[in-house]
Amino acid sequence: MKILATGKYLPARIVPNSFFEKTLETSDDWIFTRSGIKERRIASDRETATYMATQSALDALAKADLAAGDLGMIIVGTSTSDYVFPSVACQVQAAIGAQQAAAFDLQAACTGFLYSLILANQFLSSGTCRNILVIGVDKLSAIINWHDRSTAVLFGDGAGAAVLQANRGQHCHGRLLAFDLGADGRYEKILFMPNANTAKSNAIDLSHGVSMFMSGQEVFKHAVTAMAQSVQKSLATAGLTLDDIKCVIPHQANLRIVKVLADRLKIPKEKVFTNLERYGNISAACIPVALSEAEQHYQLQPGDKILMVAFGGGLTWASAIMEW
Repeated sequence: MKILATGKYLPARIVPNSFFEKTLETSDDWIFTRSGIKERRIASDRETATYMATQSALDALAKADLAAGDLGMIIVGTSTSDYVFPSVACQVQAAIGAQQAAAFDLQAACTGFLYSLILANQFLSSGTCRNILVIGVDKLSAIINWHDRSTAVLFGDGAGAAVLQANRGQHCHGRLLAFDLGADGRYEKILFMPNANTAKSNAIDLSHGVSMFMSGQEVFKHAVTAMAQSVQKSLATAGLTLDDIKCVIPHQANLRIVKVLADRLKIPKEKVFTNLERYGNISAACIPVALSEAEQHYQLQPGDKILMVAFGGGLTWASAIMEW
């Protein structure tokens, strides 16, 4: 598997930390000190998850110089689809004219893009498809409680995409060298979003309202541990050390998590790519948007090795090492 091109879409509206000073007991300094976030992008009503996913897809396809009709599959990692069904992937398929592509969504919260990328690799490796479009998109502004300081200031909206192509040769550039997938459903209650349509009939706790709930300290603890272990497993599988890695792209959730993770694994600061200061946590879109920007930041060349790692509600986590 090789990445032909990446693409992204971020809403035009920029919401700085000062916005929350009017509605919450907080300040720009308080938010930045605890999260590393200065601003985030917030989508308009027109900028649905499908709209953002479509724009990122068109960006990636244009850079890859690939026609939508050449896609064999579209996988979208998202937790904020416009409908229960049809999927965002089906709507993107129609919007870009990819009539030959199978299409489905994958729900693994913030880990959605990496889960989708790793799954796409299986289809490419088996020869099922030649080209696959993988998208990570979330419109978290639609599901957060804007009066909850613990979540409202952390999240934003956006989409990122990657066009993947089968790469048969063992010594070709662009291989997925190793990956690790994990989940632990025992911790569902520390990060969850109720389904308004079924919560009452299924006796789901709605004491926090029909919006995202997160126990920050618990998530922090499990996120650092799970991601560190996942990275170590992927490195061991690939037979590599961090010295072999050109750049590390961690989930852009909180700068404290990123710093603790880097310290625990002894990753040099210059190898860790972050953009959460500008976007906040955009969930499944974090990794693909960061990947598209890291490509330019590090001037990635064929043979460079990149490490991606994410963590999300479920709990879910994943890491992947790719050769560019």
